Amino acid sequence: MLFFFTMLFTLWLAASALAGEFTGQVGSVLEGDTIEVLHKKRPERIRLGGIDCPEKRQPFGQEAKDAASALVLGKDVTVKMHGKDKNRGTLAEVLLSDGTNVNQMLVAEGWCWWYPKHALNGKVLKRVESEARTAKRGLWADPYPVPPWEWQKWRDRP
Repeated sequence: MLFFFTMLFTLWLAASALAGEFTGQVGSVLEGDTIEVLHKKRPERIRLGGIDCPEKRQPFGQEAKDAASALVLGKDVTVKMHGKDKNRGTLAEVLLSDGTNVNQMLVAEGWCWWYPKHALNGKVLKRVESEARTAKRGLWADPYPVPPWEWQKWRDRP
C-alpha cells in the first residue's frame, strides 16, 4: 500500500513539474505546430498542444508554417506548458500578448487538425475545426486532405 502511495506521489510531482508558464520571444517556427521560444536566454522547442499541422513536405505544410510564422515570429508569447510529447518536447498552449490562443487560431484558419491526444480544450478545438471545414478554409479547400499521421504512415512504407 505504501508503494502505491509513493508511486502516486511521484507521478503527481512529475506532472506538476511539467505544468508551468513562461513568457518569451519566438525565435523560429520549425513547422506549423512547432516553434522555438527564448526561455532563460535559450531557445526551447515548443510543440503546440492539441493540434497537428501537415508535415513540411506534405501538401499545405509550408502554408501552415507560414501562417504560424505570421502569427508568432519575433513576438512575445506566453507558453502554458502541460506535458511532453512522444519525443519529450514540451507540449503547450501559446498565447499572444493580446490573449489570442495561437493553437486555436491555426485550427480556425484551417491549417491543422485538432489532435485529441494532446488537447486541453478539445471541445473548443473540435468546434473550431468543424467551422473551418465547413468554410473550406486553409487545407480544407482540398476535398481530400490527408492528416499528417496518415501521411507519415504512407511515406514511411517500404
